Amino acid sequence: MKYIKLVSGSIILAGGLLAGCASENSVKKEPTQELLTAGADLAKEQEAYKNFAMEQIDQFVLKTGEFVQAVQDGDVDKAKALYAPARMFFERSEPVAESFGDLDPRIDARLADIKEEGKGEEEWSGYHKIEFGLWEENTTKGYEETAAQLLNDTKELRAKVETVEITPELMITGAIDLLNEVSTSKITGEEEIYSHTDLYDFKANIEGAEKIYEIFKEKLSKKDMNLVETLDGRFQTINNLLAKYEDGNGGYVSFETLTPDDTKALSEAVDQLGEPLSQMAIVVE
Repeated sequence: MKYIKLVSGSIILAGGLLAGCASENSVKKEPTQELLTAGADLAKEQEAYKNFAMEQIDQFVLKTGEFVQAVQDGDVDKAKALYAPARMFFERSEPVAESFGDLDPRIDARLADIKEEGKGEEEWSGYHKIEFGLWEENTTKGYEETAAQLLNDTKELRAKVETVEITPELMITGAIDLLNEVSTSKITGEEEIYSHTDLYDFKANIEGAEKIYEIFKEKLSKKDMNLVETLDGRFQTINNLLAKYEDGNGGYVSFETLTPDDTKALSEAVDQLGEPLSQMAIVVE
């Protein structure tokens, strides 16, 4: 039977990072680069995903333009309102966006990421730098140049998306990587440390992974209907949990309002989704 090998050094879910969240043996297995695709005709699915990614990046450029204009106009309240919704388009399509290693950090790096790489704060750019100005300093002053560069970077990303080769491997590992993003930074509140808009990113990452699953679903149902039913149920569970934190205005409440029990429930839902999601590899048989 041909399949994606699962690495023995599995990635620990958020439950393993947050005390008391999930069981100690909660792990999500991630495929290695050894993707065996003999006999699988997934051209239609690959095209569908490329179209999805391009649509998301198109909207990301548009919404980033609106955000940047608010920053340059000095409208702090408007910039704050536009910040998280604009980022959702990037978060949904991150498997493609991350194909360009230099652009992803320029757009999306946190200050902690910059320091971890041994770089100075002067090399920090992108959304999270402006996030700091908006929420920590309550100003756009001094961030106009950063905003202009951010828009240029998003436009460059859109141009480069045309060149991406979409493969089943990119899609399957991309879905799992999106879940890893949730378990390593969204569920801990580390991603949006100043704005606390982590639930927007959380939802977008889940939507990105679910889109990949939905694209593969027809072929998956012919191979393992039980897996399809499991994934349907577990995506529904996590989406129902996230719906509890909607703010009634099309957005989400501050991550700071969640209790330990709330984060535990979300962490466990991510954990329970991880293992069956990794089994999507059977679609390439």
